[in-house]
Amino acid sequence: MKLSSKGQYAIKAMMNLAINYNNNPVTLTELSSSHTISLSYLEQLFSILSKAGLVQGVRGPGGGYRLGKAPDQISIADIVIAIEESGNTTSSKEQTDCKTSDDCIANNLWDEFSQQLTIYLGSISLADTIKSQVVIKTQYHLDETTRRISTMFPVSANLNVA
Repeated sequence: MKLSSKGQYAIKAMMNLAINYNNNPVTLTELSSSHTISLSYLEQLFSILSKAGLVQGVRGPGGGYRLGKAPDQISIADIVIAIEESGNTTSSKEQTDCKTSDDCIANNLWDEFSQQLTIYLGSISLADTIKSQVVIKTQYHLDETTRRISTMFPVSANLNVA
């Protein structure tokens, strides 16, 4: 089984918000450049995540997005369900109709698998996924000016010093 790119991008973006949970809101532009996700695609994802209450927008200067709940209160399943079900137009009746016994067996297998996967992803919080990242971030916390300068002049392996 493979998670859709929509779900993968949403999880990456939410992990970034979790890392920055106690800091300023994160702009979609920052997320777009750090994860190489198009800005318009992020806008679509964040509209869905916002409707699900997983993120909230902060307006004005210094605005952006932050988590709608604490990182330990948001599971990976919450994110996946919000994103994947937003595009699901097939009704549950259509999904469970079976024309042959093989169809019913396959439907039951996928339903059970889906339930087990949801239980597993529900046991993993955003806080669980970023534990090592938070340690790294606090060790090397950059103020806003330093962060902006570092993105303007990235360190290159081919740096020539005269």
